[in-house]
Amino acid sequence: MKHRQLGRSGPQVSEIGLGCSGLGGAIDARTADALVGAALDVGITLFDTADSYGQGRSETSLGAALTGRRHGALIATKFGTQMDHAGWLKGASGRYIVQAVEASLTRLRTDRIDLYQLHWPDPLTPIQETLEALERLVRAGKVLHTGCSNFSAAQIIEADLTAHQLGLHGFVSLQAEYSLLARHAELDLLPAVAACGIGLLPYLPLAAGLLAKPDIDPQTAPPGSRQARVEKLAARFAFQDQAATPRLTALRRFAAANGRPLLSLAFGWLLDHEIVASVIAGASTAAQVRANAAAASRGSLTPDERVVLDRLTSDAAAA
Repeated sequence: MKHRQLGRSGPQVSEIGLGCSGLGGAIDARTADALVGAALDVGITLFDTADSYGQGRSETSLGAALTGRRHGALIATKFGTQMDHAGWLKGASGRYIVQAVEASLTRLRTDRIDLYQLHWPDPLTPIQETLEALERLVRAGKVLHTGCSNFSAAQIIEADLTAHQLGLHGFVSLQAEYSLLARHAELDLLPAVAACGIGLLPYLPLAAGLLAKPDIDPQTAPPGSRQARVEKLAARFAFQDQAATPRLTALRRFAAANGRPLLSLAFGWLLDHEIVASVIAGASTAAQVRANAAAASRGSLTPDERVVLDRLTSDAAAA
């Protein structure tokens, strides 16, 4: 497994990260332990979760799975999403951040978080307050690096400018949806991230599984099956226009004609972007973890492959 630097000043991270949103929910403790073990075995070092995943259960499960093998693992978690029914435990205020990080540290069974990320922008808290609170955590050693998720280009630029003006470390990463089937980040987000020296961590890199398996068909998948659930998820997150289905069909045909799995092409296309530091990919079995790592290790795209993939999905940039 190759590694890349996360942004201009972040740590070295594996090209594939393990998305842990299912841990503590659909993925039980035994399976979580197997997933984490398989990830470490293939060289995956980045484990991404959030306090809101399963209302803390994902962090708890990941912390348990990493017990005794924390060395070499980079824990990335997120805060800011509502954690209680009353709506008090959320946001990015300085006061709440102190409370949130302590809860995450306890659940993760660790004394530091390698990458602490604001899950969503907080319109009620000035970004200066958030950055200053995160800086205090960095100086205290409880957090090593900070990042953000789901920010707009304007919000990224504002945060970076504020950090520079105040002499703060600032964000080293941004998580955003990005894949062959969802390229809208190219319009203004990617240029902003590049200009600020921030590393990109794409999520939903396989469009909720559509780019992982060539046989998922929304018209034939049995009701209630995993294929049907994946299709609904993909329709919600990645499919915003009528061109999506023919786009996917064209990608599958190209992969079959060239004898390269679409999974490998999807990862290769993302990693062909210098700004991408690590691709956050979920998995529900150890075999899927190994398959993701193997697909990423097949090497860079050829120039011809890149041209064809860009052409087949060019309208996804405006979707």
